[in-house]
Amino acid sequence: MLPALRWVSQPSVVAGAILGRAGAALGLEIEARGASEYRLRGTPRLVLREVTVREPGAATPLLRAERIALEVPWATLRSRGADLALARIELDAPRLELGALQRWQAKRPPGPAMRWPRLGDGLRVTRGTLLGDGWRIEALDLDLPSFHPDRPGTARLQGRARFGTTRVPFALHAALTRPRAGAGLGVAGGLGVETPGVSLPMRVRLSGRVRAGADGLGLDALKFGAQARYRGGGAELPFALGLAGPLRYRGGALALAPLGVALRGGNAIPTLDAHGALRLGGRMDLRLQGVLADWPAGWPALPAPLDRAGAPLPFALDYRGGADFSGPAALQLRRAGAEFDGGFRLPELLAWVDAGASPSPLPPLRGRLRAPALELAGARLEGVEVEFDDAGAAP
Repeated sequence: MLPALRWVSQPSVVAGAILGRAGAALGLEIEARGASEYRLRGTPRLVLREVTVREPGAATPLLRAERIALEVPWATLRSRGADLALARIELDAPRLELGALQRWQAKRPPGPAMRWPRLGDGLRVTRGTLLGDGWRIEALDLDLPSFHPDRPGTARLQGRARFGTTRVPFALHAALTRPRAGAGLGVAGGLGVETPGVSLPMRVRLSGRVRAGADGLGLDALKFGAQARYRGGGAELPFALGLAGPLRYRGGALALAPLGVALRGGNAIPTLDAHGALRLGGRMDLRLQGVLADWPAGWPALPAPLDRAGAPLPFALDYRGGADFSGPAALQLRRAGAEFDGGFRLPELLAWVDAGASPSPLPPLRGRLRAPALELAGARLEGVEVEFDDAGAAP
């Protein structure tokens, strides 16, 4: 009895034993360099400071945290860490490197699925950071009321993602049927997209099946729906957006491919259906092919015969640049025998739409328009070919 009491009464010994067992089981080095604290009254509580978790010999830790607090039942202590039933975990300012995490996962030997601890009183994360390639999630707060590896769970999370100059604040509720691959995930709440001069607040719903395989982490059969508003240039325009496809995170990048897109707008927001692919890492790569249901009423009018109401407008879009859509985009449009093949930059095009074709009656495009005929100012022109060469458009 006395050796056992001596073991549980020394914080550094308890911390070393628990971290040593956890590290050995996971193939990781886990250290707590700050002062440890330990409370025996009620449910024993262990506090670790300046924690680092890394692969043996790796320069970049998978995880760092200012503070980790664990409430550990007596049964777990008596098993010296063999029993994975915990009461509660708290993490202050954890910093998770997703690239390092995936490299560690790729080296894990095949075998039984990793055992997850039971958390009777849940998990709380404050001021967390997730680091990807060219993006991050910061100021992350997460509250998980309880956790069991074989039971459904819920969570609340809020924070903001950053992609260059683009910010994505969020406050969401999530539900998971089971914490394992193939389980169903549902997410709902508030999300926004903010760039200099433009914001897109929205209410969102997302569902899918958790995926963890050789092609990365992610969701199968993802469905995303949003009721949103575009705010910029003094305008506020409502629209609805739907996305569908398999979501993957691998090699520091998020990908949706194949991707289905449905946009329902009005006035200056188009209504369209499209398919393609999206990749978001150090930059955004977006390819879409689809059909505009009609030319938006809020856009400057097209000349006849391109102005036929209700006529679909096939398009192809290829964008490679920052997540704020400030980079060049290639665009192809077709209607009534006419074809446009060129490019644009979204901020300049939105500014032109907001200005109502003033001071310039021509959009800020670069490319070539070919049409069998056009009617301009009462005159009919045949065999028309127009070259657009706006300095601000895509090269």
